[in-house]
Amino acid sequence: METSYLPDLADELLGIARNATSGRAARSTRSGRALSLRQTVLALTEGHGIEEHETNGEETLQVLVGRVRLRSGSEAVELGVGEVVDVPDARHAVDALTDAAVLLTVAVR
Repeated sequence: METSYLPDLADELLGIARNATSGRAARSTRSGRALSLRQTVLALTEGHGIEEHETNGEETLQVLVGRVRLRSGSEAVELGVGEVVDVPDARHAVDALTDAAVLLTVAVR
């Protein structure tokens, strides 16, 4: 069994994101075509985010560091450290309100 320590991974990815022109970095902690449950840590610097896109299955977003806004249609929710939300099964986007790291969990359809 292999473990991941999410606080260290979040810090590492934030360091990478701060030096990236895109203002983001990511690493999967659980991935592969054979797996239906996938997890990725995403680091976003303040003012950057993930553009509007479709879901790939059931998703949750948990904030590990900082604050983010999840937008879908006319609705939006702001999340801080330790908060988790179900991602709507609709087009959505994520904005970093501060430097932030999140854990995205997807149950692929």
